[in-house]
Amino acid sequence: MNNNLSNPIFLDADKARQWLEARLFTDESKLDTKGGASFAEHETVCHSKKESARGEVNTNTVEDFFSIFKRGMIGVYQHCDEKHLHRYLAEFDFRYNHREGLGFTDWERAEASFRGIVGKRPNLPGHS
Repeated sequence: MNNNLSNPIFLDADKARQWLEARLFTDESKLDTKGGASFAEHETVCHSKKESARGEVNTNTVEDFFSIFKRGMIGVYQHCDEKHLHRYLAEFDFRYNHREGLGFTDWERAEASFRGIVGKRPNLPGHS
């Protein structure tokens, strides 16, 4: 995976900017130079000044998500073609937002996943 702004991770972040009421918390990373231009609010924590959080302002959630995503990609899948990256991100998004720590049981997670497949079918090459 390359770390440039044409990467799908950053393109999906552009789509998220449609929610103009959203608050964006970042660190001083230069990976996304557009920052919070389209968000209602944009605040930054400065890790270089030993600041990890300031009230509600922190980057812990996104760091936790990408830690789990990275562990899964390296430990389970080991390879991901860039054209399928959005699918892997969607899977880990589902896992993160339906985790036990948020009070979801295995049964509730299964029900939520089944609701997500209603009306969809696999589109396999060579099959119609």
